[in-house]
Amino acid sequence: MLSSAETIELFRRYVIGNYTRFPVCLVRGEGSYVWDAEGNRYLDLFPGWGCNLLGHCPPRVVRAVQEQVAQLIHVPNTWYMEAQGRLAQALSERTGWGGQCFFCNSGAEANEAAIKLARLHGQPGRYKIISTVNSFHGRTYGALSATGQPKYHQGLGPLLAGFRYAPFGDLSATAQLVDDETCAILVEPIQGEGGINLPPAGYLEGLRALADQHRLLLIFDEVQCGMGRTGRWFAAQHWNVKPDVMTLAKALAGGVAAGAMIARPEIAALLKPGLHAATFGGNPLACRAALATIETIEAEGLLDRATHLGQRFRARFEALRARCPWIQDVRVQGAMIGLELSVDGGPIVQLCLERRLLVNCTHGHVIRLLPALTLTDAQLEEGCDVLEDVLLTYRP
Repeated sequence: MLSSAETIELFRRYVIGNYTRFPVCLVRGEGSYVWDAEGNRYLDLFPGWGCNLLGHCPPRVVRAVQEQVAQLIHVPNTWYMEAQGRLAQALSERTGWGGQCFFCNSGAEANEAAIKLARLHGQPGRYKIISTVNSFHGRTYGALSATGQPKYHQGLGPLLAGFRYAPFGDLSATAQLVDDETCAILVEPIQGEGGINLPPAGYLEGLRALADQHRLLLIFDEVQCGMGRTGRWFAAQHWNVKPDVMTLAKALAGGVAAGAMIARPEIAALLKPGLHAATFGGNPLACRAALATIETIEAEGLLDRATHLGQRFRARFEALRARCPWIQDVRVQGAMIGLELSVDGGPIVQLCLERRLLVNCTHGHVIRLLPALTLTDAQLEEGCDVLEDVLLTYRP
């Protein structure tokens, strides 16, 4: 096995440097721990950028993929596959509104499909989509255009026409952007990359009413907040609001690449053969992994576990807030945790890494945790102890 330094040198020579990487080569993971090439163990409270909802190498997912890879790895979507049909049924039944599924490989792809579907539904003459300030929907051109953060647009214009941005949580501002050319509203029920921002009371319900009033599609991007992370299968279920279209990825297949768009049947019917596709979308490996993910969540009671984790993280960090001058706000919904700081969060992440704790900073000053739902209470306390010590001793 190569050392971390040797692998880093390979990357320097042969891999495009479009990512800022930590100087560590990870080689193995189990649950909420990962190990580097030198054998050092890290507690991971941000596993896979939220993809590893069940932790690293969850047993049911591993067994499903091992079994499937020996039977059938990939066939095109010109053929039927049992696992894809079963996964579509499982997701549809858990939405509560009987959606039909299109499968792809990522959140960006799922949102591209939703943008196409919205414009098809808006024909003739309606093509504009309202999204939100500080949203994040992906880096392909349609998803990037929907993302309400100018820093991601720099140097890449012109973007796809027709997107307007309202402040997240502001119903009045959203209503003012609706015109005769608007076809949809696209929103994350809980903003993830934007800082773990929860919707104010009445906001999602108001968007549903606004969409109904103007015959717009209401699209929920649940790429980060879906699949049980918040204590419900889908975050919008906390507010009992049903969208017309929903997008999923990240945790969908327990760490295996997978994405999905789910749409009400009468809307899904607009996506006719030839209008959209994804070569690897809904492949047998990803679908078996996703089915194993759903099975694990239900068999191990992980929806309730997400709620429990949220309560414990909130209690720890609210108590810490009273003692730490840097913490301005604590935002928690299940296993989505954001600590808004009054200082740059980057050095905090680095100091945690030196203590072998993996966390994330988003939006410049929000420490973001997306822990596995299988995180133990002892591991939660271990991670909170390290982060607490770092924050209390930090001097900018």
